[in-house]
Amino acid sequence: METEHVFFIESPIGAVEIKGTPEHITGINFFETSGVSSAKPHQILKICGNQLQEYFSGKRKKFTVPLKQTGTDFQQQVWNQLSKIPFGHLSSYEEIAVRLKDKKNARAVGSANGRNQISIIVPCHRVVGKNGDLTGYAGGLWRKQWLIEHEQYYFMDFSPRK
Repeated sequence: METEHVFFIESPIGAVEIKGTPEHITGINFFETSGVSSAKPHQILKICGNQLQEYFSGKRKKFTVPLKQTGTDFQQQVWNQLSKIPFGHLSSYEEIAVRLKDKKNARAVGSANGRNQISIIVPCHRVVGKNGDLTGYAGGLWRKQWLIEHEQYYFMDFSPRK
């Protein structure tokens, strides 16, 4: 089994813990205060930290670090759908369930969404209730609101309409 290291960065919404092996990012979580990074964190963690800093400063829309999450086939399908939601856009649990061919699975989609271990890069914050209400977020609803507003501000297309 590969050794998992941790690396912390500071962000506008608190400390961000990045976990990973030499080949993959395996987790991104929020904390109120920074923890202790591994003595010699894997290079991929530093690259991910830089990409997250670029995201927070409004300079990055897409991440290029390789990811690896363990989960059921259904969870993997949901996380794949999350990754398809464009920056600055939102989707509902029901919309994702429909994309997965079962509108009645909205609650299961919500459960899988809540088990996402790689915040921001696998953008579970972009999923809201059918009526647009913010619903649960492991990092706290205030962070979810901040991330949504951040993306809508930085990544909207302000070019004139033709």
